[in-house]
Amino acid sequence: MQVKDILRKKASRVVTVRMNETVAVAAQLMRASNISALVVKDVVRTEGNTAAGMFTERDVVRAIAEHGVAGINVKVSQLISVQQLVACSSTDTLEHVRHLMKRHHIRHLPVIDDYNLAGVISMRDISAAFDEEASAAARSASAA
Repeated sequence: MQVKDILRKKASRVVTVRMNETVAVAAQLMRASNISALVVKDVVRTEGNTAAGMFTERDVVRAIAEHGVAGINVKVSQLISVQQLVACSSTDTLEHVRHLMKRHHIRHLPVIDDYNLAGVISMRDISAAFDEEASAAARSASAA
């Protein structure tokens, strides 16, 4: 199974935040969208639809733990590492993506095809896909 198989089933809208926004704005976006990670975009419009990083609930907690209440005013750019963006493509296998997430200790990956943001895949998406695949295999084995 490939990443594109999961993306077909997900909503195509990817929630993003700009690097110059505050933790408060990012947290409000996550809350309003009922999600736990945002794709971070550059301050200026970049060529194509690219990602500069990921901003997660963990980053909100880190900002408040390090800066107290003032953490809500910290810029998203101060909490992400642009050089270390880990991403996948829609043709990657779920096994490969699961390995990337495990190795980098992350739960969300932007999916980038030809420098364009195609979506976001989460560990929950991968687990659900593996569960669905196992259920389908069990049904076909019991039908045989």
